[in-house]
Amino acid sequence: MFAEILAIGDELTSGQRLDTNTQWLSQRLEGLGIEVRFHTTIGDDLAANVQAFRIALSRAALVIATGGLGPTDDDLTRQALAEATGTELELDGESLEHIERRFSMRGRQMPPKNQIQAMFPQGSRVIPNPHGTAPGIDLAWASEGHTSRFIALPGVPAEMKEMWLATVAPSLAGQGTVRKIIRHHVVKCFGVGESHMEALLPDLIKRGREPRVGITVHQATISLRITATGESAEQCEAAIADTVQQIHAEVGDLVFGEGEVELQDVVMRQLLAQGKTIATVESSTAGMLAFWLGSVDERRAALVGGSILPLDALKSQEQVEQAAVAAREANQTDYALALGTYCDADSADQYAIALAGPEGVAAITSGLAGHPEIWGPRMAKQGLDLLRKKLLAY
Repeated sequence: MFAEILAIGDELTSGQRLDTNTQWLSQRLEGLGIEVRFHTTIGDDLAANVQAFRIALSRAALVIATGGLGPTDDDLTRQALAEATGTELELDGESLEHIERRFSMRGRQMPPKNQIQAMFPQGSRVIPNPHGTAPGIDLAWASEGHTSRFIALPGVPAEMKEMWLATVAPSLAGQGTVRKIIRHHVVKCFGVGESHMEALLPDLIKRGREPRVGITVHQATISLRITATGESAEQCEAAIADTVQQIHAEVGDLVFGEGEVELQDVVMRQLLAQGKTIATVESSTAGMLAFWLGSVDERRAALVGGSILPLDALKSQEQVEQAAVAAREANQTDYALALGTYCDADSADQYAIALAGPEGVAAITSGLAGHPEIWGPRMAKQGLDLLRKKLLAY
């Protein structure tokens, strides 16, 4: 069984509002073992909604829509669903009474236009909305040998979530829609590009493998996303554990963590565990490195100091190395990281990273490749990774 999620509203298609409902519902569905294959976003246009509903009903066993259940002219979900399924809208008396009570509780009389919220496609069931005036719709549909279930929920996140948890999720489990368990796990890596990582893991990345392994990159951090399906959570976890072990065997210390962990979390954990301290000096990253470390080490047990220099203060690799040594001495720390950019007369812009420690200075240099937006995060992460590997040696 697989599902499609529809998000309805001009505010979504215009980019004025971010669609968080679809993300939340996708996570809940996968938690029930229901695979989501399609996300569709539709503006407030009746013909467009009818077309999208018909397509979704024809290809998915479960369709969940959010939005378009209000009383105004641009709320078209119930009309579009009736037209897409060839049914008539009928008035539900209990829903109308509920809506009227909601208004009377606020000392107001229900406007006539709100009656439309008590209209439902013939044959559908009402999904109660305890704290709103927009009941949901639950309609079973069959056409040309294909059966589907269409669930319409309000676009207001609080109402949608309450209705999902109280009514929709239990009904899905009760009808035996769960066919499999789905579990996700993420392995975080740093130090190579996306294509290089794929080359290191050809058998794990290939299509059709179970568990599936996908690659995503954000600000130079590579996430290996493992998705396992099985008859039980234990079966999924065992498959994931085996895949994680294979990843470690193939890429070694390129792996720095799992789940939501970031490089600064790992490095700070190492520093604190070993009782080590660090200072930073940055001319190219405007304090990004110190901010990341400080956000983890809130008590400043390991991060002793950090300084920001003018962008052109460190004009050579030698100056970056000297800055690291000076920062270590001035702050009396075990380590100091310095990040700087400089322009070599015979090459493109370069940057250097230097780590000063008890055994001297280690430095790396690189060109300013890629989009400028990732230059700073990449530099800061390369510095953190240099320190991470140094601490691993102890």
